[in-house]
Amino acid sequence: MQDDILIQISNKIKESRKTQKKTVQELATEAQVSKGLISQIENNRTVPSLPVLMNIVLALNIDLKDFFEDISHNKEAKQKIIIKTQKDYLPFEKETAKGFKYKRILTRNMDGGPVDTVLLELKKGAKRTHMIKTDAYEYKYVIKGKVEYLIENETYLLNEGDSLFFDGRLPHKPANVGAADALILVIYYFITEA
Repeated sequence: MQDDILIQISNKIKESRKTQKKTVQELATEAQVSKGLISQIENNRTVPSLPVLMNIVLALNIDLKDFFEDISHNKEAKQKIIIKTQKDYLPFEKETAKGFKYKRILTRNMDGGPVDTVLLELKKGAKRTHMIKTDAYEYKYVIKGKVEYLIENETYLLNEGDSLFFDGRLPHKPANVGAADALILVIYYFITEA
């Protein structure tokens, strides 16, 4: 199974859970796994075993055929040119944070591993309350606005047109410190263990 498929599966689990208004704990209990494991799976931080995946899908009351129906193995793999229009961008929630609006543009498995391209809209005043980590290298390009990134103990101020690249395994958190909404292009280069 390729890493881009795993990202699609993780996203589908999270989106289905949220649509059903189930908490992570409720899904974990119904699937007979830990809350931490569900969280790791939903955030692309671990790969579920086949029995665990089946328990999660069944706990979501989704027919297995329906769950895997729109998960594609090679939908775009052979295409050399891919065009995505704004209506193709899929909204998702990475972590609960007020004023953070993510839209997935494109997920591809490249030679070095999976790459996820996302638009992040930060509402005026939006900021995380706690540091986060991602198992990916992260590239950020500020399309509009003013954003502050706290990475470990250093603060970086990014204005429109500025960019930032860092190891997402370092504790970090963004904040919109501008007078209006901010828009950021984010590219995650997921780290695959050999």
